[in-house]
Amino acid sequence: MFDDPLTGSASTPQARIAELADQCVMCGLCLPHCPTYALDATEAESPRGRIRLARALTDGSLTGDLNPVREYLDHCLSCGQCERACPSQVRYGELLVQTRAIIGPAPQRPTRLLDIVSHPRLATPLIRLARVLRAPQWMPALLERVHSGTATSMRAALRMLGSSPSRGAAARSDTRPAPTPERPRVGLFPGCMASEQEAAALKAVERLLDAAGFAVQHLPVRCCGAMDRHDGLPARATRAARATEKDWRHADSPETVLTITSGCLDTLRHDLPATRVEDALDFLARHADRLRFRPLALRAALHVPCTRGSESTGEDAALRLLRRVPELDVQVLPTAPGCCGAAGSHALTFPARAERLRAIKLEQIDDLAVDRLLSSNIGCRLHLAAGNPALPTEHPLTLLERQLESA
Repeated sequence: MFDDPLTGSASTPQARIAELADQCVMCGLCLPHCPTYALDATEAESPRGRIRLARALTDGSLTGDLNPVREYLDHCLSCGQCERACPSQVRYGELLVQTRAIIGPAPQRPTRLLDIVSHPRLATPLIRLARVLRAPQWMPALLERVHSGTATSMRAALRMLGSSPSRGAAARSDTRPAPTPERPRVGLFPGCMASEQEAAALKAVERLLDAAGFAVQHLPVRCCGAMDRHDGLPARATRAARATEKDWRHADSPETVLTITSGCLDTLRHDLPATRVEDALDFLARHADRLRFRPLALRAALHVPCTRGSESTGEDAALRLLRRVPELDVQVLPTAPGCCGAAGSHALTFPARAERLRAIKLEQIDDLAVDRLLSSNIGCRLHLAAGNPALPTEHPLTLLERQLESA
């Protein structure tokens, strides 16, 4: 959710990092908002501690084995809570991404696993095969005997896969209305993992947009490069950006591109500067007066992902839409102490830490005594569902589509 680091007034990345670091006045007002500081209560796990480390790593102050020190940087969840609390408006996210671009990805990062996840042509058949073989049910127990970082990441991935929401629940029209002056066109970016794991939500948003009076044009399935950008792989992120822009141009450059995956927002905005990129929930909320919903007697918890934290001014768009469903009781999960632990690749790179953060969120969900969990971020939803498989989870869009009154 942070700004991309490819621009700046400094002449070199190291100079830019120093420039950004000098903006921090070390007041500490960010500390109460940082989930990793709340988890560990150490200065090195705080934003200002990481700012000091970033400058030391890039100006040559630190030498020798850097891995024990850089791990504190790698633990950052990129949730953006510190930036929103900072009175000096420090661009901490840019500093972090710049630093990771120089020092490279975390040594623990399960690169091969993430390569598969971000390439639908590889991931989709493997995911379907794993489900046929019921691998999420029996393989994690086997992997418990293997003491390696790869096995630990695989266990976390399989448990998330075992908690995957059902797909294909929403109806999709075979005939799509053509764009007209009365039915303007919007582009829909399907993403990578979301194209398979969020198939129902993609179908749901198409029907909701149709009901709101918009013609939908699907962009090709591909990874936006967000994880690569945040994990210290800028060359790969740049290749993804060029591919996304090429797809957009081949689609006749729609003026508005929507995504149902909030983690893609900032990256798409960087990659497509000539168009308006929005979360589909924000877009639909502005046109909600065109939608009518049937009653639903249900108590649901709404999880607002960190990647939507900077999007909403006032009431979250998902909450505004859900409150239009009669009899639906929506309870918003508390934002403190921050991130659920999914955080892009974090749940697979540091699964033990991610589980500690998840436990806090699951306790909050239990306190609300709800029948269902709603979250618009697929990574967050799979991560939370893996910790409580008995609790039904889904994207807010699929619930809204099911309750949509027919025209």
